[in-house]
Amino acid sequence: MTAINPLLVSILIFAFVAVLSWAVTARRGSSAWLDRLWSILPIIYGWVFAAAAGLADPRLNMLAILVTAWGVRLTFNYARKGGYKRGAEDYRWGTVRNRLNRTQWFFFHALFISVYQQALLLLLVLPAWTAYEHRAPLGWSDWLFAAVFLLLLVGEGTADGQQWRFQQRKKDAVAAGQPLADGFISTGLFRLSRHPNLFCEIMMWWVFYVLGAIAVGEPFSWTILGTVLLTAQSIGSTVMAESISGAKYPGYAAYRARTSRLLPWPPRAR
Repeated sequence: MTAINPLLVSILIFAFVAVLSWAVTARRGSSAWLDRLWSILPIIYGWVFAAAAGLADPRLNMLAILVTAWGVRLTFNYARKGGYKRGAEDYRWGTVRNRLNRTQWFFFHALFISVYQQALLLLLVLPAWTAYEHRAPLGWSDWLFAAVFLLLLVGEGTADGQQWRFQQRKKDAVAAGQPLADGFISTGLFRLSRHPNLFCEIMMWWVFYVLGAIAVGEPFSWTILGTVLLTAQSIGSTVMAESISGAKYPGYAAYRARTSRLLPWPPRAR
């Protein structure tokens, strides 16, 4: 009996979802579906690779479990913010749409949102393909990196919780006619980093890559591409987010001057 090729299956899933994402976005004019699938598709890909090994490979099972934990946390946070409500959309997509003309937006959402972003989700999980191709038993370093992954997951959840509670206080203050002095959070983990949740997110995928690379016994593999692209995209997204915050909040420039962008670090003296 011919074994199912998990990479081929994953590529077929990617192609189907990319076409569906483009069709839905073109029809409704909203890019919300990409955000709604972001935390779900990597889980599917992870278990495709684990299932292709009959759920008998400890490394593939570990990778699938870790990416599931990542996806469950992200799905919860996205749902908490109302991401699954009708008409919900990441504010950054609206900002990009307003900066482009109709033709530019058509190609942007067709190529970047529907194709590239979906491809990135698959690329991120491809260290599991490395692990599938090079079966190797788990060692102490694997368990150490898995523990680091979970620690980063807790860190991201903590930062998201702090941000959520701040936004709720901000909403209540505005409703009471007493807006907060600063419209952005600068306490807790955000005292050490302007984007602590994003730092944890990036580092989790680097750990995920390492867990796949360990199976080969070499530090570099072509499956590093997804992690590199996510890192570059995440850093780039902070530029847009901070330009919006800087334009809205007069105190943001001082916060940016004293606080590290990503790496948690004690704030600089004023």
